[in-house]
Amino acid sequence: MMSNNITWLFFDIGSTLVDESVAYRKRIKKTIANTDIDYNDFYNKMVQISKYNQKGYHKALEYYGLTMVPWDSEDEFVYPEAEDCLRRLNKKYKIGIIANQSFGSKERLEKIGLLKYIDMVTSSAEEGVAKPDLRIFKIALKNANCKAENAVMIGDRLDNDIVPANKIGMTTVWIRQGFGGKSKITSALESPDYEIEKLNQICSLFL
Repeated sequence: MMSNNITWLFFDIGSTLVDESVAYRKRIKKTIANTDIDYNDFYNKMVQISKYNQKGYHKALEYYGLTMVPWDSEDEFVYPEAEDCLRRLNKKYKIGIIANQSFGSKERLEKIGLLKYIDMVTSSAEEGVAKPDLRIFKIALKNANCKAENAVMIGDRLDNDIVPANKIGMTTVWIRQGFGGKSKITSALESPDYEIEKLNQICSLFL
């Protein structure tokens, strides 16, 4: 059971509320098209790099000398438990988003049926600053009129979500989904207050 002084829950989007596995699969296939690179080799290289809390896709591109393929948000899908989880949490807490996203985050969240449970969206494209820069967290807290000690950050990335939120005094929850969930904690600053495997475990923490 979470402390009673918590008023805001902030979520990342990718690999937190939204499953990116299909988008990654298609992106990898497009990336290695017309090369002799095996899909599993590229994928496993991403996994290996991700364990060291680095950007698996971009580092794999460097390793193989390939060109980046644009991300297609149309290939993202909401985790099955996401809507029910947000619906239940929204009855007790304010729900916010702090995410590195392209323009139009609100519209995408509306399209996938989650925006009605979300009170505020803070996106890197609109704010002109991206995680792990502490400024995007401070902007979100200021707009929410919320102190760091009254807020929680929930995300899949140690580097982008857990470390900066720890630095400014938010409670942190690491959800081990996607490539970010494969990282290994190597310092106290990377250590979350709570660690979970699936979204539906969040409700047992907060309710």
